Amino acid sequence: ENPSDYQARFDLAVALGSSAARRQEAVDQLIEIVRHDREWNEDGARKQLLQFFEAWGHKDPATAYGRRRLSAVLFR
Repeated sequence: ENPSDYQARFDLAVALGSSAARRQEAVDQLIEIVRHDREWNEDGARKQLLQFFEAWGHKDPATAYGRRRLSAVLFR
């Protein structure tokens, strides 16, 4: 409802990340937080992405997608 409610985005991302079919949506939510306020919650969105990547494994398409998106935001 409120795009600036980073805690709600974070909570949604964590819920989506547990569903294999919705992992890219989880990545998108966390990337939005990183893009707008990287320091939010002590860099919590980026840290959660890294936890997802580790849990999902290197071969998971959502991991590859998320790494590309994260790199684009961090190194632009």
